[in-house]
Amino acid sequence: MNFEEQLFTRIRSEKSIYSGNGKFYKLAFERWQSIAKPLGGLGEFEKAVCKIADAQNTKEPSIKKRALAIFCADNGIVAEGVSQTDSSVTKTVALNMTKGESSACKMAMYANCDFFVLDSGIKDSETSKESKEIVPTLKSGKLINYKIADGTKNFLHEDAMSREDCARAILNGISLADELKSLGYTLFSTGEMGIGNTTSSAAVVSCLLSMPAEKVTGKGAGLSDESLRHKIEVVKKSIENRKPNTNDVLDVLSKVGGFDIAQMCGFFLGGLFNNVPVIIDGFISAVAALCAVRLCPQVKKILLASHVSSEEAAKIILTELEATPVIHAGMHLGEGTGCMMLLPLLDMAFKIFYEMPTFSDIKIEAYKSL
Repeated sequence: MNFEEQLFTRIRSEKSIYSGNGKFYKLAFERWQSIAKPLGGLGEFEKAVCKIADAQNTKEPSIKKRALAIFCADNGIVAEGVSQTDSSVTKTVALNMTKGESSACKMAMYANCDFFVLDSGIKDSETSKESKEIVPTLKSGKLINYKIADGTKNFLHEDAMSREDCARAILNGISLADELKSLGYTLFSTGEMGIGNTTSSAAVVSCLLSMPAEKVTGKGAGLSDESLRHKIEVVKKSIENRKPNTNDVLDVLSKVGGFDIAQMCGFFLGGLFNNVPVIIDGFISAVAALCAVRLCPQVKKILLASHVSSEEAAKIILTELEATPVIHAGMHLGEGTGCMMLLPLLDMAFKIFYEMPTFSDIKIEAYKSL
């Protein structure tokens, strides 16, 4: 059985694991309604707790053991001058992450979240081939080997990757979710690092949503107006050259995607299969979530949106995913920083959910929904 067959066999066999009947969402909602405070007073945070309960299939949801997976990969399209920096930066930043020296990693330590830095396809990295043992990065000090190739190819001139490698990458993401669930993690967050991956993401979303490149291509890490125009032309020309089948996620990802997007797509699928909610970070992880939903629509049920990126396409994708972002702060840093911003806020919501007295406890008449 090849990788594509393995992938679709897994999807067919496990996509029904999420019951989708909303039983635990309703139970959590009833708990919120009983708490001695204005009804719906915490807004989207109340809905987030309900959604977590439903994703975990429990009336006692927990986010105490949480993981941030940072998928790091290079993108061959960088050769077309679509980024401020070259591919060497991907490796440098990823290695710094293994030491806890990045924005997302600093925030993860504050938010009591273990983080895992994955070599999903870093050019010229020296990832250990001996083991894929999943241990928090600060304990191992190494990149975790999930590499398939040294990044994608330049998809202006050839397919980014083979279809089989794409399916294999998605399976890798599912395997990561499986292993983290076996270690007791109950909440997943997504992050990424890869020079050029906003270009890959723009090409993918342009195909999947049938939208013009101008509408979904942004400045990424900070391009000039002139460089943005060039980036848009590269995306448009690449799609014309590759002609992806917009109804076939694997065709789109293999032709104009990236290994980080493909593995993150699998991670979202794995969240569904393991009853673990997964937090979307920014534009790139939203694209990966969209890919996962196109492969298995039930994935929508386990998605949480941390924030809305300043990249215009992020708003469009979140609407498509029916995922309401909690934070509106104009962020566009990536790495999982939006997810890490959300965690302390969710902690406070859970504090109220579990520890606040009910109307009955304090012997006053409950508020009614009018």
